[in-house]
Amino acid sequence: MSQLVEFYRGTGRDAEGRTLADVWAFSDDEMEFHHDFIQWLFPLEVPSQFNFRAPVLSEEDVAAFHEEPALRENLLRSFDRFLAFLGLKREDGRVVPAADFEAKRQVFLAPDHNWLRITRVLTSLRRLGLAEPSQAFYAGLLELMECGRARITADTRRYWKDATFPEEAD
Repeated sequence: MSQLVEFYRGTGRDAEGRTLADVWAFSDDEMEFHHDFIQWLFPLEVPSQFNFRAPVLSEEDVAAFHEEPALRENLLRSFDRFLAFLGLKREDGRVVPAADFEAKRQVFLAPDHNWLRITRVLTSLRRLGLAEPSQAFYAGLLELMECGRARITADTRRYWKDATFPEEAD
């Protein structure tokens, strides 16, 4: 089995020797500072431009996530941790601002690597069998924009839509 699947089962380690639980335990400052964990929490089928030691999803990895509920449950826990980092949460099938959203708003609103991370999260969730949470995240992001709590560029919205709904991409 792949190193990624073992990591997500909680029996393996990432390239830095961390377990999945270790990464979940990161403080928000650690999540902002470290740039090598996001590819492990939300892997893609293309190599990372920023982390050459990051896993690349194989068809076997994708199949394992689709077949093993525990892997998807751990992926949801990773998603919840990332949402908390942004000041968001899942509630009744939706992604909404958490109580600390205003305090964390600058982390979310800065159009930098966190927006790239969001694109990765949307894509990874969808690809690994969690299309509904991916769609809820996208809808929550649009709602933040529509209610004036976030400014998101048209280009970024297009990337996020394409990550969530690739069948609708131009």
